[in-house]
Formats: sequence, C-alpha cells, structure tokens
Amino acid sequence: MFDAWLAHAYTATGAVIAFLAATEVFEGNYRAAFLWLGAQIVVDATDGALARSARVSQRLPWFNGAKLDDIIDYLCYVFVPALIIWRALLVPESWAVVVAAAMLLSSAYGFNRDDAKTADHFFTGFPSYWNIVVAYMWLLGWSPIVNAIILLVLAVLVFVPIRYAYPSRMPVLRVSTNVLGAMWGAVLITMLWRFPAVPAGMLYGSLAFPIYYLALSLYLQFGRATVR
Repeated sequence: MFDAWLAHAYTATGAVIAFLAATEVFEGNYRAAFLWLGAQIVVDATDGALARSARVSQRLPWFNGAKLDDIIDYLCYVFVPALIIWRALLVPESWAVVVAAAMLLSSAYGFNRDDAKTADHFFTGFPSYWNIVVAYMWLLGWSPIVNAIILLVLAVLVFVPIRYAYPSRMPVLRVSTNVLGAMWGAVLITMLWRFPAVPAGMLYGSLAFPIYYLALSLYLQFGRATVR
C-alpha cells in the first residue's frame, strides 16, 4: 500500500513544480521556469511506469490517479506556459490575453473530452504541448506576431480529431521513440541551461525530434490507413 501512495505522491510533486515555475515567471527568470517545467516532463514520463508497477488502480481503486495526472499536466503544460506568453510578451502585447485565453480554453476542452487519450494509446487533437512550443519560441526569438499565429493555429488544432502518438505507450516504435525522446530532452535542458549561448546547430538540430514525432503521428493517423 505504501508504494502505491508513493507513486501518487511522486505524481503530485508536479503541483509544487508548477508553483515553483510560476514564481520564477513572476521574477522574470524564464530560464529557471523552463527548467522546472523540464523537471516536470521527467516526472510525467516516469510516473506512469511507477504507478503500473505499484498497481495503484487495484490497490487504491477509490483514488483517481488519472484525474491527479490531468490536473498536474494542465498546470505545467498549459497554465504556466500561458503565463510565460503573457509575462514575457512572446506575442504582441495587445494579443497576449487573447492568445493565453485561447491556449487555456482550448486545452480545457481537450483535457475533458472522453477520447482525449484513446484506448489504443493516442492523444486526440493537439496534445497541449504548450511548454515545448513556448520554450522553442523563447530560445529561437521568433517575431511576436509569428508566435501568436502559431499558438492560435495550435489552439484550433486541439479541436481537430487528428491522433498524436502517446510516446510512453505508443503501439509501434516505442523503444526507439523514447530513446530518441530522452536524448532530445537532454539536449533541450542543455540549451535552456546554456541560454543565451546556444549554438545554432544544436538549436535547429534539436527540432529533428519534434518533426519526427509529428511525422510519425501523421503516418500512424493517415499512412497506415492508406496502406491497409
């Protein structure tokens, strides 16, 4: 029983991480905020395996770990990135509240649809990876108008029922994708740590994994159906 509660407590640390990231945003220390969000990605990538190992659903059937996970994910993947967009003015100042609202409201819908995570382990609609998107906008220094357009398009894509791969539980290429994802995560953390002295080759080269993830998701959505 203790290890089941420990698994839930490990997931719940994400709430503290979200709080710490938010305090750094208000201090204007965006690098520290992103590093905290990076720490949450590590927790999020590993807590599921810990929960399954501890058999939390059988041993604590009355405690909803999936709901806890969704609360943490909304805080760290949606709310804090929206706060960064508003506070760091990564979009035009006159658009900041509108863009942040689009992120918050679209993901509130996305998190609460019954098929947000499908039985065969896919996300439905853009899976609210706002933390990754906003981190790249901060690292790349794109135009605020370009950032705003990209964020609004992604907010719309939350409602489009394209299925995106669930990396830790995807049905094909799981091991290779997660190994590549771990390597990419290490590179991303390194870039955030070194900012602003990030080599251009490292920065643009790191985009290879997000492109791979998108291409794989689109293939699994459309390509395999065409082959069949």
